Amino acid sequence: MLGMVREMKKKKHGIPEDMLSVFENIYHQHRDEIRFSPEWNDVFCQAMSKHLTQAQRFQLYETQGACNGAAADSERKIFALEHAHLALDERIALFAETFGRCKPVLNDDNTLTLIFKCSHGYYARVKEGKFSTPPLNVEGYFERCAGGRLYELQKALGIKLRIKSVDVSPLFEHVENPVVFTFEIVEN
Repeated sequence: MLGMVREMKKKKHGIPEDMLSVFENIYHQHRDEIRFSPEWNDVFCQAMSKHLTQAQRFQLYETQGACNGAAADSERKIFALEHAHLALDERIALFAETFGRCKPVLNDDNTLTLIFKCSHGYYARVKEGKFSTPPLNVEGYFERCAGGRLYELQKALGIKLRIKSVDVSPLFEHVENPVVFTFEIVEN
């Protein structure tokens, strides 16, 4: 989360100086736990939900989302280069076939919708029986996850996206339901 604190300090996010100290304090209080405990991330995400607007959080997660810089980056870059000549809908179909995790839907309003259920993090904890109902800050967790999906899609599809919405309402129907991410296509 040190990267997130650094990102928050950039003027473009409009986060007041006194608000930055809240996040710096959380980081300093929990920095020894970073590698060992996911709970400190929950504290940080809860503070983000409490003190920042949704637009600020989305903007931050677009650069500092979960799973950014993952091991599959080189595969995604190669994929993007090899298929750059194809139309976006064709790249999306190949993306789903090649990476096999999910298939984004290209909408008429210049957005992508992705129904996603990750194999780790929240859903792994559900399988372990840690949740029978969504935790208090499930929205914050999946906003971070949206940043990771955005990162993955941008790298593989060679496009620029923005997080438009994160719909966690399916989780309140059943704790194992996937969430729905919608991304605005900024540049194709």
